Amino acid sequence: MQFLVLSFKININEERFLKLVLIKKDGNFFMKTAVVTDSTAYIPKEIREKLNIHMIPLSVIFGAEAYREEIEISATEFFEEVKTRDLPTTSQPPVGEFVELYKKLAAEYDAIISIHLSSGISGTYQGAVAAASMVDEIKVYPFDSEISCMVQGFYVLEAAEWALQNKSATEIMERLEEMRKTNDAYFMVDDLSHLQRGGRLSSAQAFIGSLLQVKPLLHFVDKKIVPFEKIRTRKKAMKRVANLLGEAVKSGEPFHAVIIHANREAEALEWKQELEAVFLNVEFTISYFGPVIGSHLGEGSMGLGWVKK
Repeated sequence: MQFLVLSFKININEERFLKLVLIKKDGNFFMKTAVVTDSTAYIPKEIREKLNIHMIPLSVIFGAEAYREEIEISATEFFEEVKTRDLPTTSQPPVGEFVELYKKLAAEYDAIISIHLSSGISGTYQGAVAAASMVDEIKVYPFDSEISCMVQGFYVLEAAEWALQNKSATEIMERLEEMRKTNDAYFMVDDLSHLQRGGRLSSAQAFIGSLLQVKPLLHFVDKKIVPFEKIRTRKKAMKRVANLLGEAVKSGEPFHAVIIHANREAEALEWKQELEAVFLNVEFTISYFGPVIGSHLGEGSMGLGWVKK
């Protein structure tokens, strides 16, 4: 494999250099596109390395101590910490981290697709947009997934696989927009006291809800997490989510689906087996709620998300 670097001047308001890094393969040249995401996609490190995915972490903050998730604190470590400490706050990456990474990637790539969690729950996407405007060396395409966790990860994995196939950045962006039409996700909150500790539920609501074993179902609407239904008991809530998946995949077309758990891996594996026996046209994987998203939903939460292949 050979590389060809072309530099030339153009005038767009100001004189700047554009650099195109082309890969020569089988006698033809292709442009290289980098894929960037943030830690809330919760894509395992080995998969990120295999697919050349670049990750910028968000952080959880316990008092004066900040930890970058997926780097300095794992999901398992986080759920142990919150058992004995006050609920942490969360923090988006500094714009400077985006700028630094984008400039570094400019030495090897000619375009960047930067995919991030919903702009309705975090300023991370806006940080990527701001950084893109500060970098002249390379064209950056920020993408608002309008969702989070491994459903956001579906976009990232697809972009990375297309980039490895030498698809252009514009082709990849068009594919991501197409994926929006069929993706969805629902999250069941198990611990109402956790929501109450985070200021998202009053003490009275949490107390009454716990007595009644209410399990709120949440989903994304217009980029924000909003209530979908309140269901009595965990078992009924999970059955309701499975029924929603059934409605989405009833055409028989192939789908990807992911079960997302907050420190409940054994339960997630069991649910996966149950769902696989029912939905033969769906390929299931298992992921997790990491520290940042887990700090808002709490331990024991479960989610199910999907997208058409």
